[in-house]
Amino acid sequence: MIIRPRRSVLYMPGSNARALEKAKTLPADAVILDLEDAVAPDAKDTARRQVADAVKAGGFGPREVVVRINGLDTVWGAADMAAAAQAGPDAILVPKVNSGADIARAAQAMAQAGAPPSTALWAMMETPLAMLQALDIAAAGPANRLAVFVMGTNDLAKETRARFVPGRAPMLSWLQTCLAAARAYGIEIVDGVYNDLSDAEGFLAECAQGRDLGFDGKTLIHPNQIEVANATFAPTEDEVARARAVIAAFDLPENAGKGALQLDGRMVERLHAEMGRRTVAIAEAVAAGS
Repeated sequence: MIIRPRRSVLYMPGSNARALEKAKTLPADAVILDLEDAVAPDAKDTARRQVADAVKAGGFGPREVVVRINGLDTVWGAADMAAAAQAGPDAILVPKVNSGADIARAAQAMAQAGAPPSTALWAMMETPLAMLQALDIAAAGPANRLAVFVMGTNDLAKETRARFVPGRAPMLSWLQTCLAAARAYGIEIVDGVYNDLSDAEGFLAECAQGRDLGFDGKTLIHPNQIEVANATFAPTEDEVARARAVIAAFDLPENAGKGALQLDGRMVERLHAEMGRRTVAIAEAVAAGS
């Protein structure tokens, strides 16, 4: 399995040609070229053409390129899916997913539209039904190219009337439910956006909270948020060094049959070596893309 860093996942409006070009130069791990919320109804057709052309032209370097389409049940959904699939981005992000059946339907639509096998499916987790059926959605993933959950916290707040407060207490149960469901089926998951661009301290705190909860990264609404997200969700030098030490200890011939051992005065288990391999892989992927 290819491990990719997704520390920073930046939304870019598909209707803004300058933004699409700028996306090729930003230090985000991934960019979401948006045809949905960021695009007005009268600009949908133009945005679709611009995004498809940008993806086909390439030039995004190591950045993961994702196209968010409008819902398949909207008047724009089918055309969005056809254009995105034929352009062949790294992934297509489907909004308003409510069930495993929605995942299967989206994957079928991707195949019918000619999406290459390398194009993954990402799912927006942004409705009350999605929170209640997160496990069903995740369980549909292995058979339907589902790779990533994206938390849509703004839509969740709208649908549930939950308030945005420091610490996100109203949303913690939903965040953790989706994270557990994703991990149960080997799916990556990125946290929702932070809306207050003037509150640097609050943004840093929410990034740290997302990291500590177990998220792989955070979705962003402005390039100014990239640096903090990248730093917060990246393994630290100490974490990488510790991971390498644990891996090396278990790789010693005399420790081949051991499930636990003592290292620098601490007990470590073989599962820590497995966790360490991912930490090192992420760090190496970050270094390779920088």
